[in-house]
Amino acid sequence: MQEGTQLVADDGRRVEVDHAVYLPPTEPSKIICVHLNYASRVQEFMTKLPAAPTYFHKPVTALNSHGGDVVRPQGCEWLNYEGEIAIVIGKTCRNVSPDEVGDYIAGYTVANDYGLHDFRDTDSGSMLRVKGSDTLCPVGPALVTDWDFRGKQIQTLVNGDVVQQANTDEMEWDMHYLVADIARNITLVPGDILLSGTPANSRPVSPGDVVTVEVEGLGALTNTIVEGPTPIRTDVGAQVSSSEEVMSTAMGGDWEFRGIRAPRGPGAKHYESTVED
Repeated sequence: MQEGTQLVADDGRRVEVDHAVYLPPTEPSKIICVHLNYASRVQEFMTKLPAAPTYFHKPVTALNSHGGDVVRPQGCEWLNYEGEIAIVIGKTCRNVSPDEVGDYIAGYTVANDYGLHDFRDTDSGSMLRVKGSDTLCPVGPALVTDWDFRGKQIQTLVNGDVVQQANTDEMEWDMHYLVADIARNITLVPGDILLSGTPANSRPVSPGDVVTVEVEGLGALTNTIVEGPTPIRTDVGAQVSSSEEVMSTAMGGDWEFRGIRAPRGPGAKHYESTVED
């Protein structure tokens, strides 16, 4: 727990918050994420929600922590933040009703579901590299065990500027519904993570940017964007691209495509597009 500027371990050891090295607050066997859930995100993309939630999967090697660096590989430019809330499973969960789900949740934590949209043209069906590249799933700083998800504020800041802001009551499907839906035919085990969706205004960030997701009652998750040490290999596989679909998704939906540029460098207003005639 935290006392003032210090973290206090169960055995009484203390460390200054600024000096602590954080680990993810859970070790999942799987990370499952819902696509659209917040009303503002649906409106941004000028679409309609499906009759039931749809999902994608992040590999556990994408897991990252509070204070960890988020890597944008060399040669890529469409890395978007997505502030979210993570549900952490506490005991084996299979075929339970939404009313029963609370007994199977260990707690909640803050998450950022980064997307590397440079690979959207090749992985749009699976989202594997888009959402599953290394470091693109920071969670933390801690697991909060006694937290009511209803009516809570969530916001994302880039270099101190608020770029996303919403309330959990804007979700079409609440936390318990999502867990019950997945657990109908996929067994969830202790430590597993479900990400519950992001509000509108996910936009690209660049190396040097500092991104913080704050959730009322859960704390703040902060990460710094860095450039990867090596470029994406060009001698195998599909290559990164900046098609109309890539740019439209990265910049928030039905934008004009002519002359869209990814904002570059620390302090750039990543939540606004630049359109040239």
